[in-house]
Amino acid sequence: MTRIALATCSALPDLDTGDVPLLEALRSRGATAEPAVWDDASIDWASYDLVVVRSTWDYAQRREEFLEWVARVEAVTRLANPISVIRWNTDKHYLRELEQAGVGVVPTMWLEPERNLTSRALHTRFPADGDFVIKPAVSAGSRDTGRYTAIDANSRGLAIQHARRLLREDRTVMVQRYLTSVDTHGERAHVFVAGEYSHSVVKEAMLDGPDVGVEGVYKEETMRSGSASASEIAVARTIIDTAARLLSVEADVADASTFLYARVDVVSNDEDEPVLMELELVEPSMFLELAEGALDRFADAIMARAR
Repeated sequence: MTRIALATCSALPDLDTGDVPLLEALRSRGATAEPAVWDDASIDWASYDLVVVRSTWDYAQRREEFLEWVARVEAVTRLANPISVIRWNTDKHYLRELEQAGVGVVPTMWLEPERNLTSRALHTRFPADGDFVIKPAVSAGSRDTGRYTAIDANSRGLAIQHARRLLREDRTVMVQRYLTSVDTHGERAHVFVAGEYSHSVVKEAMLDGPDVGVEGVYKEETMRSGSASASEIAVARTIIDTAARLLSVEADVADASTFLYARVDVVSNDEDEPVLMELELVEPSMFLELAEGALDRFADAIMARAR
């Protein structure tokens, strides 16, 4: 019997609630499926035919340890998504690579720890007007992320403190323009399974102030089912294809079908064009419960990968 592990974290040992129905869907297809905490030393990963990375949302606090685990798993069994994808996608510098390859992304300034930027230098690098977001390049679940107002002295001061804290922790800081369309139209997430479009959802605005910390491993999201125009789906597909092309240069990534799952999060820029917020190829919430047939599509794709 095919054995499948859905990798999770110790804070969610029974999986995130959105993934729990996947267990029964896989069992109904003849597999033995169970959650498995990624850093549980007692687990024999070689006993599984496939390990699917799901709610491993504490990896951002110890990415190197997580990547070492990924390497150990891939050495003894099949892993989805594969290690080359996980290594690339767990550091948001991938956005810079995609932008250089022609993908439209949310305008971002990158502040690297080795620059030893002073508070004054940070101040001059923040936008002069509007709102902006500060986040680390390695993060998950909107942890260590805050929204600030450029023309408010107090807010700007808090932004400087936030950035300095992350830089002192040797973490790259991303400074992104806050696109106001997030408040009016939301952030659209387009989910692909084995390279094929599955469904879309809309995420309501989450950031309304400075970083105040997150209890648990992620910030709660408010989601609703959404539709997507053919043109926006085409944009999302191009983004995934571009990622596959970039990864194919140094890794065993043939095309978009190499990705068991991919979630393309886009927002609208000032010209009402979709631009990439994040490309999730490691452990995205897929919101299977919000789209008819999505659970079956994902379960079928997992079974095909496991055999």
